[in-house]
Amino acid sequence: MSSFWRDRSVLVTGCTGLLGSWMTQELVARGARVVGLVRDWVPQSRLFTEGLSQQITTVYGCIEDLSTLERAINEHEIDTVFHLAAQTIVGVANREPLATFEANIKGTWNLLEACRRVGGVSRIVVASSDKAYGDQEILPYDETTPLQGEHPYDVSKSCADLICRTYYVSYGLPVCITRCGNFYGGGDLNFNRIVPDTVRSALREKPVSIRSDGSYIRDYFYVKDGVLAYLHLAEQMDRSEILGEAFNFSNELQITVLELVQKILKLMDKSYLEPIILNQAKNEIKHQYLSAEKARRLLDWQSKYSLDEALVETIEWYRDFLTPELKPVLVH
Repeated sequence: MSSFWRDRSVLVTGCTGLLGSWMTQELVARGARVVGLVRDWVPQSRLFTEGLSQQITTVYGCIEDLSTLERAINEHEIDTVFHLAAQTIVGVANREPLATFEANIKGTWNLLEACRRVGGVSRIVVASSDKAYGDQEILPYDETTPLQGEHPYDVSKSCADLICRTYYVSYGLPVCITRCGNFYGGGDLNFNRIVPDTVRSALREKPVSIRSDGSYIRDYFYVKDGVLAYLHLAEQMDRSEILGEAFNFSNELQITVLELVQKILKLMDKSYLEPIILNQAKNEIKHQYLSAEKARRLLDWQSKYSLDEALVETIEWYRDFLTPELKPVLVH
């Protein structure tokens, strides 16, 4: 492993989340001094179940609170920030747009403003999303595609993305933006997402319900690939031509929701569980997938995991997590 991260002070917002917990684990393994911002105690988060919380410094608070961020960055002399905290569920955003705007837009400007005021931060990686592009006629999205979200979640990501750009252009803040598709992997406890819901339903011998008509195309990205991509980007942010730039990270697979569900069921030997098509999706973009050509060209990046490899690992994680009766019981 590179010594780049050894003893480097790194702030991870959203460290109880799917990407955040894997990011924290990898940074700890690489010798970083990790400071995690935690809003809610989520006992089933990998941060706690894998003992990661005992290996990091925890700051309790939320990204909507500027003073908490300033104190954390100042007192812990933060060098690198991975801003992963966000309200990430489209359905929640549709029901609660104001809370989503507070977390995703205000939370982003607070984080950037805290870095600007305190100073000393050498690199900031902010997680945007392919949803920032909105609904587009021309696919795949590349980084020159306009940011034109229309629904609450998509708009929150378009806005946050533009705010990052202004902090770089106007204040020279060392920020880069990542735009990825739908993360999946072990540790995702949002069971209204298609991968965990399909695996859980199959383990319980129930057919999974698909909200849409099943034909929606999404860009699915394995969380471990995401962690490696973010770290790879941060390591190259000494290059001036990288700063202020946005990068798509993607396996560049075009797969429908129904095809993904069928692939998971096949890997689990549960193909007889026919999915139920609800066709009730609202305020969602129909087709989305990314070009990662810029990341390959400028960063020499490539993904490490195939879809099948990643899904097998993910299924195994949920099998262990959801079927504790198969594990030996420890008697105290």
